[in-house]
Amino acid sequence: MTEAACTPGQTVGPFFGIGLPYARDRELVCDEFPGAVELHGTVYDGAGAGVPDALVEIWQPDTAGRISRAPGSLRRDGWTFTGWGRAATDADGHYSFTTVAPGPTSTARPRHFAVAIFARGLLDRLFTRAYLPDTDLDGVPELTALEPRRRATMRCHAETDSGRTRYRFDVHLQGPDETVFLTYRDGRS
Repeated sequence: MTEAACTPGQTVGPFFGIGLPYARDRELVCDEFPGAVELHGTVYDGAGAGVPDALVEIWQPDTAGRISRAPGSLRRDGWTFTGWGRAATDADGHYSFTTVAPGPTSTARPRHFAVAIFARGLLDRLFTRAYLPDTDLDGVPELTALEPRRRATMRCHAETDSGRTRYRFDVHLQGPDETVFLTYRDGRS
């Protein structure tokens, strides 16, 4: 039997708005949840314009560093932390999530949001991390080969709005401020 060769992914959309959004997809918790924070930002293209048809996904542990194992993450009640969310960008390329600040999963893993980007023109999704503002990026082993300016593209910036903590994480798909994107091999980062 002849084995078929793998072919590259193809972009035919985006059709994200048809099948991927669902009710409360950007809410890992509700606004009233104790310790709720907002993670938001803008997805920019290489020319610095907001990408109006991108989709951003995040995965994260809860504040204690526990990975959620709760079933039914597509049926959200606002009070059960799901650890996963999906947000479409608006006409200006802005996205936002209501969630909690992630805790460390181990002493060797600094607190971060795992982020995936789907957008027009991308053959495959892009992966990055959004580290919390107080993270010493110089101490993250898998980032030590990057120059400090490049590492900084993976840091959230803290904002306060009416007493609520907000983290801003902008994603630049190309250009001089391009976000560092990660490649995962053999289940390791």
